[in-house]
Amino acid sequence: MGALDYLSNFCTVTSTRSKRKALQTVDIKVKMDCDGCERRVKNAVTNMKGVKSVEVNRKQQRVTVSGYVEPNKVLKRVKSTGKRAEFWPYVPQHLVYYPYAPGAYDKRAPSGYVRNVVQAFPASNATEDNIVSLFSDDNVNACSIM
Repeated sequence: MGALDYLSNFCTVTSTRSKRKALQTVDIKVKMDCDGCERRVKNAVTNMKGVKSVEVNRKQQRVTVSGYVEPNKVLKRVKSTGKRAEFWPYVPQHLVYYPYAPGAYDKRAPSGYVRNVVQAFPASNATEDNIVSLFSDDNVNACSIM
């Protein structure tokens, strides 16, 4: 067996094939004014390798790209059209605990969205959950204050 193992080491084939990128969705905010701007951005992103679908919403100034792509490459391709672009900075308002925190509320945000800032989310050491757990409608005897 020793000689067979020794000879098999010379016959092994190593694969240099790279890992496949994960399927992801990239949201980008792009300043678009007309149908031509929308078409130019959509065509630039559609021709990228690995792109499965492209959705353009001119009213929200938003481009959503799904596929096996890297977000930075998508952003770079959109910027190559001459448009001002950045990653989508907003989150849905119902996911935020404090939507009117300083910096979170943005007049230019689409309806139902606020800026994704740290102040809009509760701190990890918040005592709010502890206070709520003192009272329970399900178990009347759970109230520790009374």
